[in-house]
Amino acid sequence: MKIRALTALLFVTSALEAASTSHGITFYKDALPILQKRCQECHRPGEAAPMSLLTYKDARPWAKAIRQAVISKKMPPWFADAHFGKFSNDRSLTQAEIDTLTAWVDGGAKEGDPKLAQANPTFAEGWAMGKPDVVIEMPTAFKVPASGTIDYTYIVVPTGFTEDKWVEKVEVRPGDNSRGVVHHIVLINRPPSSGLMKGISQGVAFTPPHNKEPANRPVDNGKGSFFGLGTDGSEMVSVYVPGGMPYETRPGQARLIKAGSDLIFQIHYTANGTETPDRSRVGIVFAKQPPKERVVNTFIMNNRLHIPPGAPDHRVDALVKINEDVVLQSLFPHMHVRGKAFEFVARFPTGETQTLLRVPRYDFNWQLTYDLEKPILLPKGTEITATAWYDNSPNNKFNPDPKSDVYWGDQTWEEMLAGFVDFVIPANMNPSDIVRGKQTVARQ
Repeated sequence: MKIRALTALLFVTSALEAASTSHGITFYKDALPILQKRCQECHRPGEAAPMSLLTYKDARPWAKAIRQAVISKKMPPWFADAHFGKFSNDRSLTQAEIDTLTAWVDGGAKEGDPKLAQANPTFAEGWAMGKPDVVIEMPTAFKVPASGTIDYTYIVVPTGFTEDKWVEKVEVRPGDNSRGVVHHIVLINRPPSSGLMKGISQGVAFTPPHNKEPANRPVDNGKGSFFGLGTDGSEMVSVYVPGGMPYETRPGQARLIKAGSDLIFQIHYTANGTETPDRSRVGIVFAKQPPKERVVNTFIMNNRLHIPPGAPDHRVDALVKINEDVVLQSLFPHMHVRGKAFEFVARFPTGETQTLLRVPRYDFNWQLTYDLEKPILLPKGTEITATAWYDNSPNNKFNPDPKSDVYWGDQTWEEMLAGFVDFVIPANMNPSDIVRGKQTVARQ
């Protein structure tokens, strides 16, 4: 009986201590600093999030929703498995931060003393990266219809650059009043040597024809290739996603946009019930001096994938080989609505392997870039495998048709295996060397 009584006493004491702690948690002293550090970048007027969290008046009506979002780790969005790799832009909450926000809500979401509040951070108006050196905008607005499915839309815009430009910051943004209809934007640099979308009128919205896959289509769920490298030099230079950040290189680095290049805006629009015009744009900040290192973006792809009908956990690999030393700086997995999980693995010439990134719960609505805290040298001969898992079963609530065979395609009801990577190479190195090696490629 004494043991039971002691146990009960300890339980009551613990509960009282927890209650006392939660009642001592207030918005200005405890919750606001976390919101400032982790949330306000998106949760403020004019940005992607549906509500502002700048003030107590803003946040209080959403207290229960905040509690649920942080406990479930739905917010802030971050999907990397913590067991593999460390990333400089990791936005996930610590357990202490989760406990604090939860205690604030459980204690009645009290306001507290405004004098204890830290000033909210100052956010740049219009451009998160600061004032751009040049802004390139779609020449005419695209009218996003009020309803229906909108195919991926491509718009080619000339840069007007008459000389090669080294670029250290790139930020893509939807039009001022069209954030609600822009799901994401991929910005592709098309140099004059590229044949990508040749013949397409500049400034005019273009939708590629739908793929019609032949029954005897050659399928290879293992072999991969690089987009742009070793072929025509086309390169992704930035992406817009809600909550995403501008693409910035590190000190001494820059991206190259050649003279006479075009920029291709690939835009995924989603109807929201109101016809909305969009003139998306990109801001660019040039490097102040020639860089020592060049950052090259490409993606590892397998465009010969095939996902059978009803498959709940179908695996597809894309294996590529690095033929010169490069440094890996960032990773960005991309699939469509059947995407389930994604992983990058490096196999070094020594035979050792390293999991670079694992995303066990892929979410098409949050396309995130993962910046390595410490970039990794990939010696010549290293193999990278990008592996994707797909759910083509009826259990996938986003699946448009579980009974269909699924192949590569731009549309969201088709699929992709695209593992984007940022490689760092010497500024005077030809990016094609990564694929073919220096001995087999004529210098540019």
